[in-house]
Amino acid sequence: MLEKTTVIRNRAGIHARPAALIVQTAGKFKSKISLQKGDDCINAKSIMGIITLGAGFETEIRIIADGEDEAEAVEAIDRLFQNRFEED
Repeated sequence: MLEKTTVIRNRAGIHARPAALIVQTAGKFKSKISLQKGDDCINAKSIMGIITLGAGFETEIRIIADGEDEAEAVEAIDRLFQNRFEED
């Protein structure tokens, strides 16, 4: 299992478009991928789960992956956050 903490950098936070990008990216990997905000931990391959996190600007998110391609999965998801989901 591999974990990495990141911060939401786009002003609008995670809404439908960023959630769809996360799901699309997570779906490319065999690993189980989760996003955690506080005590809430959701499946990163579930668009409804991601949206219900209610994660806004500057919210800290933990990316957790477990599986054969976990390192690549964590890096790919973190890259979305670092690039502000190509919004700003």
